[in-house]
Amino acid sequence: MNTVDEQSYRIDKIMKRGVGSGSRENLLSKAFAVEQVAVPVHDSPPSSSNEVKLTCPPRLRLWRGFEELTTRHFIISIVCLLSIFALSGSFMFTNSVRYSTKLFGGSYIDYRPQLSLSDQNSWPFKSAWERSGLVDDEDEGSGKANLGSSRSGLDNEQNTNAGVGAGREGYAGGGGGTAPPGCTERSAKLKLFMYDLPPEFHYSMLVEQAYTGGQIWPKNISDIPPYPGGLYQQHSPEYWLTNDLLTSNMAGRQSACTAFRVNDWRAADLMFVPFFASLAYNRYTKSEHKVGGELDLVGDKNQKLQEKLLKFLEQQPAWQASGGSDHIVVIHHPNSFHAMRNFFSKAIFIVADFGRYPSEVANLRKDVVAPYKHVIPSFVDDSTPFEEREILLFFQGTIVRKQGGVIRQQLYEMLKNEKGVHFEEGSAGSAGIHSATTGMRRSKCCLNIAGDTPSSNRLFDAIASHCVPVIISDEIELPFEDELDYSGFSIFINSTDAVQEKFVINLIRSVSRKEWMRLWKRLKEVSLHFEYQHPTKPYDAVNMVWRAVAHKVPGVKLLLHKQQHFSRSHQS
Repeated sequence: MNTVDEQSYRIDKIMKRGVGSGSRENLLSKAFAVEQVAVPVHDSPPSSSNEVKLTCPPRLRLWRGFEELTTRHFIISIVCLLSIFALSGSFMFTNSVRYSTKLFGGSYIDYRPQLSLSDQNSWPFKSAWERSGLVDDEDEGSGKANLGSSRSGLDNEQNTNAGVGAGREGYAGGGGGTAPPGCTERSAKLKLFMYDLPPEFHYSMLVEQAYTGGQIWPKNISDIPPYPGGLYQQHSPEYWLTNDLLTSNMAGRQSACTAFRVNDWRAADLMFVPFFASLAYNRYTKSEHKVGGELDLVGDKNQKLQEKLLKFLEQQPAWQASGGSDHIVVIHHPNSFHAMRNFFSKAIFIVADFGRYPSEVANLRKDVVAPYKHVIPSFVDDSTPFEEREILLFFQGTIVRKQGGVIRQQLYEMLKNEKGVHFEEGSAGSAGIHSATTGMRRSKCCLNIAGDTPSSNRLFDAIASHCVPVIISDEIELPFEDELDYSGFSIFINSTDAVQEKFVINLIRSVSRKEWMRLWKRLKEVSLHFEYQHPTKPYDAVNMVWRAVAHKVPGVKLLLHKQQHFSRSHQS
């Protein structure tokens, strides 16, 4: 083999081993150059492949070894980096589990002191109250949670609470907070901004001793005070919604992620005003009767709170940007917020019904109907069949009512002597509640008749007792009716038909056992939607109200966007 053939043979061997990225011609030229210097000329080609390897140019052998060494080092480096990342991730996970909080029956262990509600006694909002001019001179230095507490007092409170997890690690209030696993600003159905109103607007109504040192919210979950019992609780949605929103961005929270509290109002879908308007009416309103028997709600602490609230909100950028149309106010009691309704007519009201509101103030287009909190205990283990509910039709309550409640007395006269009918006057005391509980659980159907307002708590007591509601109220607006078909678990009777002789009793008696069982089973299925509780459960009353509020967001956004059409021309 001549010299050219010999070098070609060597270059082909090198190419097959994947060495080099240059052309074959370049390799040939380099190989010849090396050969002329380093390899003696033989008369015959090498006799074996081993000889070929031994006679390969040293410079090519070094180049090839360098390529292989680089590849190995590259692979080893990647493996090392991946190992470092894996170890770091494992360490971070272990550390996060260690500091997770065991809440609401969760499986995590908390090694820290008791987690506090975040220090929502935020300085920015306190300053806003001071700027609003709503600080009462008599409150300064009184020791109460007034609007003008000093900055140093707030700092002292934060330092005092440091031992119980105060600051921004727990519930996010006016400031920060850690989003809980599975519930974040991005994953929530509804993003809400909640004002840090002073406690006199909410929880101070529920405690014997007023908060001190500028404290706004309860420090810990266990410090959230209970709502009053009796008939007060029927108008308590304001309390349950505030509790849920206050704890919505708490680390470790194990609850439904429907509404989430954000820290910046510009990132929120809507603004929530945490004013316990119904409780303020029940606690503070003095009533007088004018000539003719009409109720006159005179000036009192309730009205002063409403006026103070309006003055504060009018100075807030969120209110100024929308005129209040993206603000939520809970006014569940039909007499609550009586002094300021017209000033808040653009806001989203959460109401029991629309019986005592002008349509320009409250209406179904912009507002949300929330269920009453039932007074009768829930019938948890209800397996009573058709035969064991021996009462056919049950009603217990005030029979003589004015205005729309006249039909009650008419029906009483028609039904009081009918077989299987319990139609009696009842009281709102503990004895009356106990009697109604027993009666509803023994009844197949329960009458819900219009009174002073189109709705009443009686409907939701019936649902909690799994007693099929018979609704006789033409003007009633029902909660969540865009998602629930009430005809699947209720019987509706028009008031003009109801006052006809024997109409109601004949209709109820015509319901077969099979049909009643269908209504009863469906009633048991939907009863969760009318349960207020904290912590919440998916699709309970709290989350259903938030869902209903979320349905209003597109309409609010549409209105606000349309208002911006001519903003430039107005500025010029």
